[in-house]
Amino acid sequence: METPGSQSSLHRANLERVVRAVRLAGSLTQAEIARTTGLSAATVSNIVRELKEGGTVEVTPTSAGGRRARSVSLSGDAGIVVGVDFGHTHLRVAVGNLAHQVLAEESEPLDVDASSAQGLDRAEQLVNRLIEATGVDRSKVAGVGLGVPGPIDVESGTLGSTAILPGWSGTRPAEELRGRLGVPVHVDNDANLGALGEMVWGSGRGVRDLAYIKVASGVGAGLVISGKIYRGPGGTAGEIGHITLDEAGPVCRCGNRGCLETFTAARYVLPLLQPSHGTDLTMEGVVRLARDGDPGCRRVVADVGRHIGSGVANLCNLLNPSRVVLGGDLAEAGELVLGPIRESVGRYAIPSAARQLSVLPGALGGRAEVLGALALALSEMGDSTLLDGTATGSLAASTPAFT
Repeated sequence: METPGSQSSLHRANLERVVRAVRLAGSLTQAEIARTTGLSAATVSNIVRELKEGGTVEVTPTSAGGRRARSVSLSGDAGIVVGVDFGHTHLRVAVGNLAHQVLAEESEPLDVDASSAQGLDRAEQLVNRLIEATGVDRSKVAGVGLGVPGPIDVESGTLGSTAILPGWSGTRPAEELRGRLGVPVHVDNDANLGALGEMVWGSGRGVRDLAYIKVASGVGAGLVISGKIYRGPGGTAGEIGHITLDEAGPVCRCGNRGCLETFTAARYVLPLLQPSHGTDLTMEGVVRLARDGDPGCRRVVADVGRHIGSGVANLCNLLNPSRVVLGGDLAEAGELVLGPIRESVGRYAIPSAARQLSVLPGALGGRAEVLGALALALSEMGDSTLLDGTATGSLAASTPAFT
């Protein structure tokens, strides 16, 4: 029996520390593990050897700084995690292993007016189908990350009022999906998961303070402070779409006037172009036409960028992030939208904060949220069962890398 402070309990703690570092990063060299964990190089070397012999990690030759090194990752068969992303018009599911490799991924359209029960039924079916397609035993499922486009109460897991999925307000999606799948389910809003995805595998890699701005049917921000997602006590941190730009502006769905969302979200922007471009136009289409040189679309994209920049300037003055990552369809506009964002930041942000900020497009595109859901599942799973050689949870039977 281990006692606190004993050599055996200290060794166990060091094993878990190394496994946790590798699990969150995907792969690390032994030198990187030492820096991340604070353990000595000799201790890390001994632990990696022990974990390799036990089948918990895999070690492959690599190079770092021009020198030979060994890359450590969790064993590909140590377990799997599932990411589920509900959007305004889609459902996307991905299955990945603990070595950060996507084994299966699929997306299908989702009726925005579908009830939560219908949506979760669809998710259950798609999750089961993809797990079956991987050929991995269901007992290897360690957890599920779930993303929804609305505020999640941190204490209860209840989805707050949302105009994007109106039939879902007041539900507890993680609890309901857990009941269907029989494994731990962890839920967060889509902007937070987009931030997590970009931080782990995309344009936010290596940055400890950033904001991920998603502009779609609504406008939200995922905030990363000191390397961790900041949700606030009620789970509503990052509602940048409801910063007031014009007190006499259009009435927002939140009840206020002139919110950032009323100048940037698709439901407000597309009508500006309908007289000249028709009613079938989408934000994806606007961006495509803007890149092809359409003057009206270029003007609208630039205006949206300037408005987003005003909101980003407020973030700079309050939180002083080192990077802002733009996600959603609008990010595909590149400098047509990023340039105006930087222009507004330079005009309205404190000069010292503006100088330290870089504004980049997301690297993961429409996959940012589902990969963030996988990252959420990875971050929430425990390490003890990995050391015992089993993954947590099991699913009751029923009918390349993260980039």
